[in-house]
Amino acid sequence: MDVRELSERIRANDPAMGLRAVGALHRLAEQVEAVSVALAREQGWTWEQIGDALGMSRQSVHAKYGK
Repeated sequence: MDVRELSERIRANDPAMGLRAVGALHRLAEQVEAVSVALAREQGWTWEQIGDALGMSRQSVHAKYGK
């Protein structure tokens, strides 16, 4: 699903379409977050710095990505 299709679904009067669009956006956000966290770690960022940038605790970020 591309951005244009997501935008159309959000504007539709069909809640099922809007909810599917929200799900797609959540999946995209999770992918961007994972890539960004990995890049930050490669560049030497601490879990605290990453957590601050994401508005999360360092413990939460480490639990999610520190494997």
